[in-house]
Amino acid sequence: MKKILGLDIGTNSVGWAVVNTNQEGEPSQIEKLGSRIIPMSQDILDKFGQGQTVSSTASRTDYRGIRRLRERSLLRRERLHRVLHILDFLPKHYADSIGWDPRNSKTYGKFLPGTEVKLAWVPTADGHQFLFYSTYLEMLEDLKQTQAQLFETSQTPVPLDWTIYYLRKKALTQPITKHELAWLLLHFNTKRGYYQRRGELEDTPTDKLVEYHALKVVDVEVDPEDQSKKPWYFVHLENGWIYKRQSSEPLDNWKGLVKEFIVTTHLDKEGKPKLDKEGEVRRSFSSPKEDDWTLVKKKTENDLEKSGLTVGAYIYQTLLNKPNQKIRGGLIKHIERNYYVEELEQILR
Repeated sequence: MKKILGLDIGTNSVGWAVVNTNQEGEPSQIEKLGSRIIPMSQDILDKFGQGQTVSSTASRTDYRGIRRLRERSLLRRERLHRVLHILDFLPKHYADSIGWDPRNSKTYGKFLPGTEVKLAWVPTADGHQFLFYSTYLEMLEDLKQTQAQLFETSQTPVPLDWTIYYLRKKALTQPITKHELAWLLLHFNTKRGYYQRRGELEDTPTDKLVEYHALKVVDVEVDPEDQSKKPWYFVHLENGWIYKRQSSEPLDNWKGLVKEFIVTTHLDKEGKPKLDKEGEVRRSFSSPKEDDWTLVKKKTENDLEKSGLTVGAYIYQTLLNKPNQKIRGGLIKHIERNYYVEELEQILR
């Protein structure tokens, strides 16, 4: 005897029934049935009736996505805790706040209830003490070389948290303590970067090269044969490229300005630029807004590559030159994950 599952899917409900069949395969008896109704307000029903796309479960999906991201972040930290504990790299105050019984999955590698602490800050009777103060003093000596005026009113003119960026630079060429390395590793555990591909971090062939360029406009021409309200413009750039664009507004005021572009070059199987019918490189331009995600990402990566520094060293060097620079959400916003991977590999080597 087989069973048949029947579904009646509506706009805000799902009806279901499980039916048993006889030896001939014909329905003979309803075993179970029921329905799931998703409450929908009248305004949502009205939008649906007008043909607009609506979803009463979108908010629940968003919350579920947030929960999963948080759970994955905690799981990565738990696994790293276990490894660092085996290596005996964790400071005592930090290790004492985590459960280490492998038989207890609720606490193994996790902070015990009500005991979460910061690795760099040791709780004492007089408050919290910074664990890496001697390293902080090393950083201040470095800072005095470029920002001596900061020490005119204070002996500790910058936050203690800056020490993490100094360590990311120092660890590239000098030894650091095992507790400092544990702090760095936990810090990197939160720096994921953007990762589009799934699977291993390997170089895979691509048919496009996407780059950021900031180029000066040397001339602007309008197609004389195009009499439409939105004619084609030929924007001549300082490196000889020509950016073709339709615009209902004149672009003459672009001349002499430096414009930011995302330039996509089409490549063949060997990684060489493809050519069009006129023998020119197949290259497409986009001139997005300043807050465009792709533009910000490519611009940041371009600045990093020009500097020749790792992400941490780039941040620290910027802080030396501009102590008021905002780091989180300011200096480094969106970059590929491989920039963090390369830095961490250099530190570990």
